[in-house]
Amino acid sequence: MLRFSSENRSSFQGIVLFAQVIVDIAHSQVDRIFEYSCPDGVKVGSRVKVPFGGRVIDGFVIGVSRASAYSPEKVKPIAEIFDEQPALIPECFSLMQKISSRYRVPKAVALRLFLPSEMRLGKVREAYKNYAVFVSADIKLSASAKKQAQALSFIEEKGECEYTHLCDTFGRGAVNSLADKGAVRIEKRKVARNPFAGLPAAGEARTLTPAQQSALEEIECSEKTVHLIHGVTGSGKTEIYLSVIAREIQRGRTAIFLVPEISLTPQMLMQLRGRFGGAAAILHSGLSAGERFDEWQRLRSGEAKIAIGARSAVFAPLENIGAIIIDEEHDSSYVSESAPRYSTVEIAKMRAEYNGAKLVLGSATPSVETYVKASGGEYGLITLTERINKKPLPEIIIADMRREVKRGNNTAFSKALREELDETLKSGNQAIIFLNRRGYSKTVMCRDCGYVAKCENCDVTLTYHSEENCLKCHYCGAKYRMLTECPDCGGRHVLYNGTGTQKVVSDLKTLFPSARIIRMDNDSVSGKDGHYNILKQFSEKKADILVGTQMIAKGHDFPSVTLVGILDADMSLHFSDYRSGERTFQLITQVSGRSGRSGEAGKVVLQTCSPENYILRYATNYDYAGFFNNEISLRKATGFPPYSLICRVMVTSEKGDAALEALKNVYFSIDELRKTHPDEFIFFNKMHSPIKKIQGKLRYQVLMRLKGYALIDKIYDIAVKNTSANCLVYVEENPINLS
Repeated sequence: MLRFSSENRSSFQGIVLFAQVIVDIAHSQVDRIFEYSCPDGVKVGSRVKVPFGGRVIDGFVIGVSRASAYSPEKVKPIAEIFDEQPALIPECFSLMQKISSRYRVPKAVALRLFLPSEMRLGKVREAYKNYAVFVSADIKLSASAKKQAQALSFIEEKGECEYTHLCDTFGRGAVNSLADKGAVRIEKRKVARNPFAGLPAAGEARTLTPAQQSALEEIECSEKTVHLIHGVTGSGKTEIYLSVIAREIQRGRTAIFLVPEISLTPQMLMQLRGRFGGAAAILHSGLSAGERFDEWQRLRSGEAKIAIGARSAVFAPLENIGAIIIDEEHDSSYVSESAPRYSTVEIAKMRAEYNGAKLVLGSATPSVETYVKASGGEYGLITLTERINKKPLPEIIIADMRREVKRGNNTAFSKALREELDETLKSGNQAIIFLNRRGYSKTVMCRDCGYVAKCENCDVTLTYHSEENCLKCHYCGAKYRMLTECPDCGGRHVLYNGTGTQKVVSDLKTLFPSARIIRMDNDSVSGKDGHYNILKQFSEKKADILVGTQMIAKGHDFPSVTLVGILDADMSLHFSDYRSGERTFQLITQVSGRSGRSGEAGKVVLQTCSPENYILRYATNYDYAGFFNNEISLRKATGFPPYSLICRVMVTSEKGDAALEALKNVYFSIDELRKTHPDEFIFFNKMHSPIKKIQGKLRYQVLMRLKGYALIDKIYDIAVKNTSANCLVYVEENPINLS
């Protein structure tokens, strides 16, 4: 880091230049370029500290020039320069402009996306260790210096050793004496904090099937930038991805590989290491600050050529990108729910166009919007209809839970699922039980007065967690003591309603006492190795049944799994959301695809109270074409996306008056737009958000359905205008979650 303590330009030696700087403040009032003087050698992309408003703050150099737009005497000098190699690559500034304009965020907020947050805040640095290196044994030691003699003999044999280990073994005094005498040299070396250092490399390049080879050549030869691989689960999409990456690496280019869940990164990293060795680096929020910083540095320096991770890895500091892969492109995790509220696919398109790269989307259940573009010719469409091993897709057995209740079965498990589980365990195979609800029970209710335990900070019910014997809010994370009596009426008849993954595990242990059962959800996973350790345990057959939420539903390949049980398949079916049918179809298809991927045929038991529902009929037959044709006709008739744009302006504040005032201003401003552009509006209204409060903040919304994007910029401008220190106003386009 270079520091410039003088307050004037005379502190600089040689040629004085002028740097155009974006200050790292997330506020629209300072969202412009400021100019500072700087010495020759300051590079575009460097992080700097600059004087600003009576303090010194961080900034980003986005340009350097020899002339200033102002009188040179009035231009203040840069205070510090952080990076020898610029942290930001040239592409960042092109993307900064597009992201800032598209999502109406300050340029500094856009630039922050490209840096690890701890690095930007100065909370992480490169790691160094001291090493003792053997120099010479030609020294004289006294007879009493036994520790020195032992240490010298040890280091001579090893050649070098970590300094602290040598000191722990032979004593710091002995080691330092050897250094003073010139027998060893102490060297300070940079060390890499390597996440998953012990993770084995797995798999080599396989011979592609004719279908895979055809897909690869189509991607290679087509003039289209974006391709969708629509392939059934187990059809070999991953091998196509790896082959696309391999071709680009051979050409000296780089690649980004995105997966929807952090839990999927270890197994994909193993495959990338098996194919490309140390050229792959992992980027996601589950790593420690030091690990994420070092992996980012490997990518920035060019040591690593492939970035793998979840959504945020789309901003990896790679240059000359040749391919971007987005696996399970339909997944909602690819849409950011915090500012800037970007679509990962949209950012990936920007990067692909800038670099002249191929963008490959893959899914067994593509989103309706993506499939419309692919089937309409905007994207290239590649269809894989068979599993790689020619095995049939697993049979799906419908279990009508209404009949189960009539038979007196009030448990979470149908007769069919219990029988199939028993058969699976007897045959030595494994099973997955899927329920997209963590905890022990969904709600806790007083039987006497009907009181339901709710979070004090959020307008949501609390979930009981048996392992900690507490109530938790799944929105803000608050914990409460378990009720022993009703706070309203004092009654002691407390009921548990709904079943969560903890309760499922408890019930399974009662039904199958000898079965080894593990659970995978947000409560059971901790640390960067949490996902990997659970999945490794299951893949090594150290457990018979894996119970989990959506993090086990996609991407995983367990050869011994021959049964999948889907509990409460109706959970997402009856949400008041136009995507509820699509999400249900996707979830059932994805989790069903975990069964029967190797030698034996698989089965799926799907438990539902709506067996006649058309979505379930399409799902049980793996009929994506039928589902899509029905869904797109329905959306066309009702005017829902992709035939319209759902736009929501959210108003949130801890102060009710501030929220209502902002809501009123937003509503009347947009109403003026509606009056001047009546043909653009299909629906328009203001209301409480379905969840009225989260984390202590009241939530209101202006909800509209528009015919297109003609007014979206004006709506963003209205939101920005009404945001204040007391009230946050922001825009969501086709929101993933309307609650």
